[in-house]
Amino acid sequence: MWVTAHARTTTVVWLLLIVGLGSFAPRVEAALSGAGWQADGSESVAVRELAVDHFGGNASSAIQVVVQSSDGAVTEGAGADVLARATDLLSADDRIGTVLQPQPGATLSPDGTTAVLLAGAGADTNEMVRVADDLKSPLQALSTGTVEVNPTGASLLWSDFNEANLDAMLTSEMLSWPVTLGILVLAFGALVAAGLPLLLTLAGLVASAGSLVLINELVPVSIWAMNFAMMFALALGIDYALFLVVRYRAARMGGGASQVRAVAETMDTAGKAVLLSGATVLVSLSAVMLVPSPSFRSMAGGIMLAVVFVLAATLTLLPLVLFKLDLKINRIALPWARAGEHRSPRFAAWGERLWKRPLVFGIGALVVLLALAAPIVGLKTAMPSIKVLPADASARIGYDQVQESFGDGAPGTLQIVVDPDDAPAAAVSLGDDPAVAGVLPAMPAPDGSSHAMIQAVPTVDPSDPALSALVDRLRAELPDSALVGGAPVENLDLKAQLDESTPLVIGVVLVLGFLLLLVALQAPLISLLGTLASLLSTAAAFGVARLVFQEGIGSGLFGFESQGFLDAWAPVFFFAMIFAIAMDYTVFLLASAKEHYERSGDPREAMIGALAHSGRVIFAAGAVMVAVFFTFALSGPLPPKEMGIILGVAVLLDAFLVRLVLLPVMLRLTGAAAWRSPAWLTRVLPNIRFAHD
Repeated sequence: MWVTAHARTTTVVWLLLIVGLGSFAPRVEAALSGAGWQADGSESVAVRELAVDHFGGNASSAIQVVVQSSDGAVTEGAGADVLARATDLLSADDRIGTVLQPQPGATLSPDGTTAVLLAGAGADTNEMVRVADDLKSPLQALSTGTVEVNPTGASLLWSDFNEANLDAMLTSEMLSWPVTLGILVLAFGALVAAGLPLLLTLAGLVASAGSLVLINELVPVSIWAMNFAMMFALALGIDYALFLVVRYRAARMGGGASQVRAVAETMDTAGKAVLLSGATVLVSLSAVMLVPSPSFRSMAGGIMLAVVFVLAATLTLLPLVLFKLDLKINRIALPWARAGEHRSPRFAAWGERLWKRPLVFGIGALVVLLALAAPIVGLKTAMPSIKVLPADASARIGYDQVQESFGDGAPGTLQIVVDPDDAPAAAVSLGDDPAVAGVLPAMPAPDGSSHAMIQAVPTVDPSDPALSALVDRLRAELPDSALVGGAPVENLDLKAQLDESTPLVIGVVLVLGFLLLLVALQAPLISLLGTLASLLSTAAAFGVARLVFQEGIGSGLFGFESQGFLDAWAPVFFFAMIFAIAMDYTVFLLASAKEHYERSGDPREAMIGALAHSGRVIFAAGAVMVAVFFTFALSGPLPPKEMGIILGVAVLLDAFLVRLVLLPVMLRLTGAAAWRSPAWLTRVLPNIRFAHD
């Protein structure tokens, strides 16, 4: 075993990685970007770029400062003073473009009590979120007893959301770590052994956090990349470490092997399974890169990076730690703990029961999964609405004030960039549309370029499905030179891109997952069945998601306001994550089954032996993942709750129904055929064995 023979080198390399990259880790929350939720190459992104370049930053990423007076006209007296001070504050920031004063009929309400200062975007969307971070508190501090100041707009929305999300993630992590440690102590029976997975995972996460900060210097990385990476890698890293530690203890304390041989046996069996599982996870997440959106690509990349570090720590640092600690890993043990026990009598008995009555248990599990999956038929998706923000967030308060003063569609004003010659015809077409409440006069580009901008206020809220029909109609009827954009249109374009990309991502994930299982197991039938079984838990999780998030069942319990739909980014991204986790458990179970089949050639021993030797690990790992994921559903804004509940339900169903019931039943019903492979395929595939000689 290389790492035990080169213990000093392995230790030094990891110390350098953890200390070197870890020095950058504390900057991760401040350094990473807060935007990137866009469909690259879309018409709406083109409008935003034109607005930044030619219209003083009057773009979707501009900051809107809502100033409202409760004591007469906002442009007089105390209100006028606040507007002047807000203008000075905004103008002093060189990242702000042109500051537009309130205009009657446009950004000054009919009753004169509410005004909107428009601070143009003088930087890219990510930097404008940082501008929002820096200016929202000073702007709100300008409020007086009769004048209220609330900055809003897309940049503020992401700033407020990221702040609420960070608080929620920290709260969830504080809850998940002790719960996870408690489950691991019960699973391992000893505190030292239970602490190893957490320490190894922490080492991988520190290294990945520092790496993301460095990568962000070259390419913008979404803050969500770290948030998802921390949760996902924590759960996955514990799974991997759990699998290896259990196998080492069995070889060392149960089988009586020497330290070196115990490490070698562990890595030759469980190590291979962990490596293949990690490869499956990386393959599944890599498919998300097919979505042409910076946020999606950086989130997937961030999780993949964290998985790589956690996988590397599991396969190099953990064997060394086991070798050095050896029997000390059993210190501070529970009275009933049996450190060397690898074959679980309870899961062996469960395997016997499944072998005797496969149809009863198999059909029962299938009925439950299909019943939970049935609601997926009516699942609706849309981009997040203002409801994802806490009620006291500045962006949400300002949004509500704009709606009350200027109409339902005012927060989602459309921006149409058009050739000046086509502007009159475009204005007429907009004015004639019944879904448009008002049209502002065409504004020529201040820099003298051949562009004009028309702003149109819809009659409906930006999250209303009717807005999509309006945008489609305008794009079909306006002059050919017209480009339709604005913050709500960017959301619609991203949703359209997600709807288009989702089938491709799902198809790629399924094909690559099957091929990886085929390479690992060299058994086409069980590789196909294992891949298809993963779809059941995924479909069931999204069926539950519809009931919870679309229908609002349990919204009071989990503390959120239902939007009437599931966020549009959830299906494609969560599918990849759920499938990765599902295949993780599939590899653990089937690798163990193949090991037993290679030794005995007996399908019965393969199925029962796999449950006896890996069932307890899958059960404990599933419990850890469910605990980690559900803690993220207890606090914070809506998207982390979606993440926690959907992934938690998926793991609950996959680990306990699919992997511990349905997949063993499939092994029982297919018998020896599960492991057969055509001669030509055997010659093509690499010879991978899980049985340690």
